[in-house]
Amino acid sequence: MSLTLFSTDGCHLCEQAWGLLEQTGLAAATEIKDIIDNDQWLEAYRIRIPVLRRADGAELDWPFDTDDLIAFNREPS
Repeated sequence: MSLTLFSTDGCHLCEQAWGLLEQTGLAAATEIKDIIDNDQWLEAYRIRIPVLRRADGAELDWPFDTDDLIAFNREPS
């Protein structure tokens, strides 16, 4: 399943989220998008990052843990 992590440089919570993605083996299936690169992302995620989005548009807001990531990844797309 394809995942997108909305993030930005210098975000320590985003770094923690990426670490969890690595722990669960989901990092390889995850693309990082810097919200500063797109005005719509910046508006939508400015105070919410890190946010993980599935290809079907479902989103998982921080805080999440490895169990949350695994469950989120298992949801039907």
